[in-house]
Amino acid sequence: MELAALRDLLAAPLLGVHLFIWITLLGNLLYLRRTRRSEDPDDWPSVAVCIPARNEERNLQRLLPSLLEQDYPNLDIHVWDDGSEDGTWGVLQSVSDDRLHAYRGDGPPSGWVGKVHALYQLTRHAAADRFVFLDADAELEGPAALRRLVSRFEAQPRDSVASALPRLRGKALLMVSLVPNAILAGLPWPLVRLLPLHSLGALNGQCWIIRSADYHEHEPHEAVREEVLEDVEIGRYLKSEGLTPVLLDLRDTVSVYMYESFGEAWRGFRKNAYLILGGSVWAFPPLWIFFLATWVLAPVVSLWFLASVYGLKFVTDRLNRFSPALTALAPASYLLGSVLQFDSAVHHWTDRVSWKGRTIHRMEGET
Repeated sequence: MELAALRDLLAAPLLGVHLFIWITLLGNLLYLRRTRRSEDPDDWPSVAVCIPARNEERNLQRLLPSLLEQDYPNLDIHVWDDGSEDGTWGVLQSVSDDRLHAYRGDGPPSGWVGKVHALYQLTRHAAADRFVFLDADAELEGPAALRRLVSRFEAQPRDSVASALPRLRGKALLMVSLVPNAILAGLPWPLVRLLPLHSLGALNGQCWIIRSADYHEHEPHEAVREEVLEDVEIGRYLKSEGLTPVLLDLRDTVSVYMYESFGEAWRGFRKNAYLILGGSVWAFPPLWIFFLATWVLAPVVSLWFLASVYGLKFVTDRLNRFSPALTALAPASYLLGSVLQFDSAVHHWTDRVSWKGRTIHRMEGET
């Protein structure tokens, strides 16, 4: 088949895909404006912030001060040191504040993923009206940040569990910038409540909040104890249990410093990329080809698709306040993303995925 004929053949389906992505993105922007609505309660609910920490010495020195400066009236902070090999425990021990409760474990038992086990253990110790789950590489923006988070959550319908669209900072932004792009262009958030499809459920594990009564009724961490991609699976599980995942616009409230180097980012994304694209030898190939066609090959088919790719990336980059120079490299970001996804698949297939000194074994049934 001649190249021109191949381009004509691909043009129509790619046009449909790009139109759907634009509709999804624009719908999500309107949705985010609604989730900025706040509702200050008459009595602020007590909050327990739960943080898993493995080798987080540097990140905790940024996160803990931002939590301890909060003017929230009823706050406890619970941190689980998951067998750290650096100075994590020393950082926790150096803090003299009754609101901080530190616990130390030596790793998860068989059948549990480390982060999932750490958070589950914290919910055994914490007692509060609301649980906020926060990654150790996060930071709250100003003393009123937790009030903003809680007030926006309280404004949502009673059956909600909410996670954050945070502001992403740090290194390796060529890859990191694909995260808000995927969150906003990949999932039609307004439909999550309207459609009874469990596959539409998802959470962003960097920061999420739930009523403790709802948590203990459904025990989501125990339900997904073996899942590396625990946040997505918890979102799906809770949706199947009658709770609706909501995405809150918290770019003014929570920042996340995902990685400190390109190599660390590659290893971190390698852990999850294959799982995001189906996590099996049957689901991954068509989803990877779809990503490759939509974001990498489409601009070769037509300049209109090149403009679309740049436009979509421009919108999500500006939302996160990434620089125009990063947007100019959009094709490189998507190409890098496709290579990373394939590398992730190969490492999962050969059982060679590791993170923070632990091997992440292939899940039963993955192949």
